[in-house]
Amino acid sequence: MADFLQQKIPIAQAIDAIVDWLTENLSGLFSLLQVIGQSVMDVMSNTLAAIPPILLILLLIIAAYFVFNKKWQMPVFILIGFVFIYNQNMWDDLMYTLTLVIVSSFIAIVIGVPVGIVMAKSDKAQVVIKPILDVMQTMPSFVYLIPAVAFFGIGMVPGTFASVIFAVPPTVRLTNLGIRQVDTEIKEASDSLGGTGFQKLIKVELPLAKGNIFAGINQTTMMVLSMVVIASMIGTPGLGQGVLAAVQRSQIGSGFVYGVGVVILAIMMDRFTQSLNKNRGKDQSEIEPIPKKRKILVGGLTAAAVIVLAIIGGVSQSDANKGALTLAYAEQDDQVATTTVIAQVLEEQGYNVTMTALDIPVTFEAVANGQADAMLGAWLPTTHEANYAQLGDQLDNLGPSLDEQAQNGIVVPSYMDVDSIEDLTDEADQTITGVEPGAGNTAAAQATLEAYPNLEDWELATSSAGAMTTQLERAISQEEEVVVSAWSPHWIFSRFDVKFLEDPEGGMGGAESIVTMARLGLEEDMPEAYQILDNFQWEVEDIESVMLEIEEGTDPEVAAQNWIEENPDKVEEWVK
Repeated sequence: MADFLQQKIPIAQAIDAIVDWLTENLSGLFSLLQVIGQSVMDVMSNTLAAIPPILLILLLIIAAYFVFNKKWQMPVFILIGFVFIYNQNMWDDLMYTLTLVIVSSFIAIVIGVPVGIVMAKSDKAQVVIKPILDVMQTMPSFVYLIPAVAFFGIGMVPGTFASVIFAVPPTVRLTNLGIRQVDTEIKEASDSLGGTGFQKLIKVELPLAKGNIFAGINQTTMMVLSMVVIASMIGTPGLGQGVLAAVQRSQIGSGFVYGVGVVILAIMMDRFTQSLNKNRGKDQSEIEPIPKKRKILVGGLTAAAVIVLAIIGGVSQSDANKGALTLAYAEQDDQVATTTVIAQVLEEQGYNVTMTALDIPVTFEAVANGQADAMLGAWLPTTHEANYAQLGDQLDNLGPSLDEQAQNGIVVPSYMDVDSIEDLTDEADQTITGVEPGAGNTAAAQATLEAYPNLEDWELATSSAGAMTTQLERAISQEEEVVVSAWSPHWIFSRFDVKFLEDPEGGMGGAESIVTMARLGLEEDMPEAYQILDNFQWEVEDIESVMLEIEEGTDPEVAAQNWIEENPDKVEEWVK
């Protein structure tokens, strides 16, 4: 019996098999949904972006003034909040996030209300659906990113998919609750007057349950907003990417600013969704019906405005000169610097470049399946060996941009009296501060702990790249002992007096190259852009200078442009 209990049930393998079957057998359907969904969301985000910010702010203020019964509080809040977002250069991110929230909330409501009705009408359906909702609400939201990427790749569509799954339960539950709480006597009165089941639902139950239904809609909208940051991990653009970048780089100020942007949008969406139920608390006799002519006029004007704006969005979607390129990268200092510089160069050559931040494994997958055109952060032959082994035959290896000058290692301040990993005994509470659990650097650090007998009692504290550098900076400022798992190129070698410890066992690996990977077919589709990516090479001093300027607070685009202006000869070699 004990042996049986110790046998691990292959649940993970079963889930993997199901997902693999779905991706293989329904790939055509997923591709169609991805194309349609991406097109719709591109048009919507481009439509919003095409409206001058001042005009959109003015329209929202006017709408708020009438929606909130000509009170001034909400219009003033919108004015201050949206002007703040515009001032902080977050307007484009806001438009992407607003698109995600609107589309995801709409889909969740369209699914949630009918399912809630089914639950209210059938006790058997409730028994089946309720446990499913329990799982959906309690499952860690990060888990939804995995099937989202498997089915739809990267971008807005998988972000919407994950958001809908996470956010639909409140609408379902509160629709069910609202209908079930309708007074039985009122239902019986409807039946006695000869009303059909459909008439009873439409004219009695739904109107009386409206308060609960709109409460569910409000909660669904708020839960979609809570997925903004998480969805950015799979390339969903918007305010979430700014928050994620700030967390990974430990930029407190930037994180606060983007967080405030999310809060402003959340408050506005919360108040507007609550206002949809503006007749709550009133008897049916107190509610003034809207004249039919006014409904037709408002509906016609709204439809006309949507059509005009959609045309504007569709036109603005095709503004690229030589074509559109997507560069995938991870939110690590070296990749941010490298990708931003080459993106600036490509844009100067007439390309419309989109930078998409992803986790390392997803960057490989995005380029391999053609959703991104290139990535410039593959560390080979060691750090990203597993990713390259899995997907290398689906990638075009353009060679190194930094040839055998990259290195992982254990780093300490120069004032510590150790020169080799073998010298470590009880320094820094026998703790190595590392980065993200899934990073190649972390795997190397774990292998190093196993390779050295003197590190038997040591532990690797995984965190993030930003947390690691913050811990290093804090310890150096107080001249305390600290041991971190780091890499070069990195701005810490320009900012601090630190050193790599010798690694006689080679646990952290040897010298590596940072390699550019392109999707198959890019050479034929965009030969000039492909050639620039193929020509791209620079030195450690180049990348570290850009990284340091970014770390000191300069906007990445500005830092990249500064380097380009200071190094015209190197750029000329790339674009020739």
